[in-house]
Amino acid sequence: MLIKTPAIVLHSLKYGETRLIVDMFTRSHGRLSFIVSLPKSAKGKIKKQFFQPLTLLEIETDVRPRLQLQKLSDARLLHPFTTIPFDSRKLAISLFISEFLYYALRAEQQNAQLFDYVCDSVQWLDEQSASYANFHLVFLMRLSRFLGFYPNLEDYSAGDYFDLRESMFLSQPPVHRDFLQPQEAEKVQLMMRMDYSTMHLFQMSHNERNRLLEVALVYYRLHLPDFPEMKSIGILQELYAE
Repeated sequence: MLIKTPAIVLHSLKYGETRLIVDMFTRSHGRLSFIVSLPKSAKGKIKKQFFQPLTLLEIETDVRPRLQLQKLSDARLLHPFTTIPFDSRKLAISLFISEFLYYALRAEQQNAQLFDYVCDSVQWLDEQSASYANFHLVFLMRLSRFLGFYPNLEDYSAGDYFDLRESMFLSQPPVHRDFLQPQEAEKVQLMMRMDYSTMHLFQMSHNERNRLLEVALVYYRLHLPDFPEMKSIGILQELYAE
């Protein structure tokens, strides 16, 4: 039975002359991979540009669990971007976020709240004209809530350490090396309490922002198996250089 569902493009790969393999995170069925046939005519409904990273679509498909590659019957833009493709900083952030989600959501099942969080976040970034330098940090930290390893911020006290393995604030350092000293633990818990509308209040240098990004990626690698090194991180780290 054909179903319609919102979907977020995570990754696309050219397959032959007129086809793409596209990984998407859908609201109704979680992570799915599709074989997409591109029309030879520019008048076709399905456009190649629909499958750029983080594009928000409404798709029509007949989901068959036994198939590794689903067939896409139709697609249209759910939220056409007005700034992300044309702003070099936003484009770098979006490429990083899409690559991150491509790995972080590899086995993700249907999760409407997670989908809505990602969708709303991307739309917020597209609509902002300023004050989004910390977007990727807040996005990653708050995403952990939906993946099951968001720390209990109510347990935090000034001077605590943060155990990256156990997602806990501690008054004493753990016996292993995967923890943050109190100064960095304080920054992490503060960022986790923020949202997109308040994150501009957190002033950071270029080096501090990159250090928090490094910490966030270490944190995810400890909690998600086989999380690889990311290709897009170098471009992101060059943003907002002093």
